[in-house]
Amino acid sequence: MNFELVTLDGVKFKAEVYSVILPTAAGEITVLPGHEPLLSQLVPGVIVIRRKRTDPDYHLEHYASYGGVLEISKRGVRVLVDEATHGEEINLAEAQKAHDEALRLRKDAKTQVELDKAQAMVDRHAVRLQVADLRRRTSRR
Repeated sequence: MNFELVTLDGVKFKAEVYSVILPTAAGEITVLPGHEPLLSQLVPGVIVIRRKRTDPDYHLEHYASYGGVLEISKRGVRVLVDEATHGEEINLAEAQKAHDEALRLRKDAKTQVELDKAQAMVDRHAVRLQVADLRRRTSRR
């Protein structure tokens, strides 16, 4: 099936794939060829791409995404997000430092606006850490 990941900067990924795992508002879903048409909201989480049915898990591609919209049609799967970061682009140490800073900001927040902003940062960097960890675990093979 055709899969397209589009960010504000343009097309981040476009190829024929076997499956895609996506974080939707209703929970994580796996999309395989022949999936029913669907429109759904995406939440911050990991997008997992398996290019070929026979690809081992260490060949999976991981993207950190921060919410968006999913469209599944007969033409394929299209994901529209503000930003998506490939696992290879994430430095684990930097992601951990940014996550720790976001946690500090959340702890020190004095207004609801500051708290909401800090929580969004915590969520964003938690997804980046998750993808960096997945990359670290699978790159050992």
